[in-house]
Amino acid sequence: MYPVHAGPAIGLTALLALLSALAATVGLGTAGWLAGAGCALAGSAVLDRAMARRGMGRLGPADRVTLTRAVLAGGVAALVADSFAHPGGRSDVLVALSAAALVLDCVDGWLARRTGTASDFGARFDMEVDAFLIAVLSCLVARALGPAVLLIGVARYALGAAGWRLDWLHQPTPPRYWRKAVAAVQGVVLTGAASGLLPRPVNLAAVLGALGLLAGSFGSEVYGKWRHRTGAGPAPGAAPRAGGPSRVGVG
Repeated sequence: MYPVHAGPAIGLTALLALLSALAATVGLGTAGWLAGAGCALAGSAVLDRAMARRGMGRLGPADRVTLTRAVLAGGVAALVADSFAHPGGRSDVLVALSAAALVLDCVDGWLARRTGTASDFGARFDMEVDAFLIAVLSCLVARALGPAVLLIGVARYALGAAGWRLDWLHQPTPPRYWRKAVAAVQGVVLTGAASGLLPRPVNLAAVLGALGLLAGSFGSEVYGKWRHRTGAGPAPGAAPRAGGPSRVGVG
């Protein structure tokens, strides 16, 4: 049994409140409610368990910002699910929530460094919220630009799944600003494509460019781990493994 912490409970309540607001303003339907409520319950349970395993009593200031981003991402997921059931919905609201989550992505890392509360937990929390938002947006944009867009959304999870079979993929790697930048590019490009403001050829070119950057980022990370596999120790410059990468130096 794991104790119930205030942070996950607040996140759960906030996302349910957001869903209620979306229902009142844009007419969020059953599909959206189910997807959003599922995100709220699953996300709060995973976060609560992660905090308990690390003996954390509460979230730090930067983690609270990341929790806000998780709530916004849950709202985006609800709107994306609803768009499949009711095409032609309010994409402007979806884009606004996604854009807010992307802006706050620049805040949590800065706040962690500013307050001296950077941690492995915070970095992992931040990374998972990034991956979830990108995956949700890729599902939406794939309807307009084709299934290849889904590669952006599944890349992070495919690498994690491969780690179950290849232990060397669990080796820590040193933090790199450009990897964080590449992740940010994915979110910005997908949000722009979801807005529908630019012509399809422009959106397609931007998405393909973002996919190329992502392939290069993951490729370099995997190659670095492969070079130092099987008893060779962690990659040069990597911090000792303690549950995830450090939030230090990450935007």
